[in-house]
Amino acid sequence: LLMTTEIFMSIGCLLLAWNASLPAPHLWIIFLVSSAMSAINGLHRPAIESMTQQLVTKNDYTTVGALVTFKFNLCMIAGPALGGLIIAHYGVTKTFIFDFSTYFVSLIALLLMTHVPKPDMHEQDESTFQSVKSGFKYALSRQELIGTSLVDFLAMVFGMPNALFPAIAASYGGAKTLGLLYSAPAVGGLVISLFARVFEKVKRHGAAIAMAAVFWGVSIICFGLVNHLGSALFFLAMAGVFDGISGIFRMTMWNQTIPTRLRGRMAGIEMISYLSGPRLGDTEAGLIASVFGVTASVISGGVLCVAGVAICCFCLPKFWKYKASIE
Repeated sequence: LLMTTEIFMSIGCLLLAWNASLPAPHLWIIFLVSSAMSAINGLHRPAIESMTQQLVTKNDYTTVGALVTFKFNLCMIAGPALGGLIIAHYGVTKTFIFDFSTYFVSLIALLLMTHVPKPDMHEQDESTFQSVKSGFKYALSRQELIGTSLVDFLAMVFGMPNALFPAIAASYGGAKTLGLLYSAPAVGGLVISLFARVFEKVKRHGAAIAMAAVFWGVSIICFGLVNHLGSALFFLAMAGVFDGISGIFRMTMWNQTIPTRLRGRMAGIEMISYLSGPRLGDTEAGLIASVFGVTASVISGGVLCVAGVAICCFCLPKFWKYKASIE
């Protein structure tokens, strides 16, 4: 499944390269291919996450979570920067072709994975509908899992003012500062991922996720209150730090407690929150800003994030009290 999705996404890059090479590129092709690649990624991510339990010992789940956080934030910083440099020097078409060539690296890496354990075929005859139904049924039976997704969803909806960054950048000097605002959270997440060993001693994973989300909201509030670029970037970086901490413990909790045969389905359910939260957050931030102003939108979002996490912990006590049993 991983190799198939990688191949199809590489074909998407080729189609975008072909479209960019046309005298008059078609906008509808960009929308169609990008939507298709996002859909394919919806198969790719659950597949790769479901393999973690089969390749890594339980005591190393926290380290794996830190590595994933490191990879994600590094790519968030380096990807756009590298893409911009290639576009500036060689154009859009060659940039897409370069992106296409990178899939060969991942395909080779997958081919080298020759000792992947066979999946549990306990429910191999289960229909697709029954598979999805059993996945949701299991998720809803676990307050800990509901809490991890709900807290992350609230943080993304109310505490991610990404849609307002262009307007905020205008007050800090214009377009030249916009990239700094977008990259600051990734820098914070990248730094905190280097301290994975510290988190291995923490057993109250539910409380750690909740507190990280609260401090994420507090950081966003402070970001909205300051009027100096250096301070704004600092608080965005701190938001990235707490987002990284939350992500590390979410991944650790999921890998430690979800049966291997359900891990892929749970990753698919998690993507509902992961993909819809930021877009809903953009909508919420834009609507509030249009009525009350940008500053009020940022601050209120942080406040709602903190309040939402507190309510979530009150309504889901098993999530707040969850303690890992792995030694």
